[in-house]
Amino acid sequence: MKPRDLPPELSREFHVSDAGKLGVTKQRLRASDLERPFRGVRMRAVDEPAGGSEATPKQTVDFELARARELALVRALATSLRSSQFFTHRTAALLWGAPLSHRHRPELHVGVFEPQRAPRISNVNGHRFARGRVELRQLGGLLLASPAHTFAMLGELPLAELVAVGDYFARMHRKGYGRPNVGKPPHAALTELREAVHLGHWRGMPRLRTALKLVREDSWSPRESTTRVTLVMAGLPEPELNIDVYDRNGFFIGCSDIAYPRYKVGVEYHGQQHAERYAQDIERLERFRADGWEILQVTKALERRPETLVARVTSALRKRGWNEVLTPP
Repeated sequence: MKPRDLPPELSREFHVSDAGKLGVTKQRLRASDLERPFRGVRMRAVDEPAGGSEATPKQTVDFELARARELALVRALATSLRSSQFFTHRTAALLWGAPLSHRHRPELHVGVFEPQRAPRISNVNGHRFARGRVELRQLGGLLLASPAHTFAMLGELPLAELVAVGDYFARMHRKGYGRPNVGKPPHAALTELREAVHLGHWRGMPRLRTALKLVREDSWSPRESTTRVTLVMAGLPEPELNIDVYDRNGFFIGCSDIAYPRYKVGVEYHGQQHAERYAQDIERLERFRADGWEILQVTKALERRPETLVARVTSALRKRGWNEVLTPP
């Protein structure tokens, strides 16, 4: 027998006390269509995305489903948190929309300020901070660490992923050909990231310091960030990011993800979104080549072979006159 519909006033995640006030019985709260992720909390099942296809591979569907479930658990947990508790670490980063890698199991983090004890909630990582050490913000009714302090909490991430998160938080929306959101402020300025990290005593401090030196304001995607980190850490020169390129007649050719304008060498990452606009990308790359640029295309397969990527970019630059020795930072 299908369970009775719940009151429309209840969101997908809700506290049993709120349901009781709306007349929902204890028997209904025990029905099989509701999960009990935390004490006193119920959650309706997360809708699965449509199955994988050539345009949407299975791994992308799995990632989206895992991320949706993790965020649903965050919202469910929020219904039972005290007013003094706030989200931190990976959980705060997810809420800010930061690009984080896939997790097979959700990883939730909640913090408090001293002298309170770190939260002890089943399947949740509890943290305690000195008062004033973490700046808090409100986002969609949830209390969480600021973007800058969230970044400082993520020092145990792999370097490239940590840089990608920093790039996301610090991105500037500059003027350019057909660009949206011009002037939109970053989640956190580079100075704010530095100030948060320089408070010290974060996990992964050496990696945080290295990442700070690599974070840039003009990276538009985590794959671009990963590609750039691979090249720079191998000792190649610092590229320019997402620059608008015009030909000698002033005609707009396109925006180059990772560019060495002096040598007319560009590096383009091709992910799923590029597959969906294949024809436009081919035409754009042909315009670059017609203007004398050499464009190297990076796919997920090449990303897994960083030594090959570095060798190809090095060869392209040397053919165009770059003759320095590779000097990793």
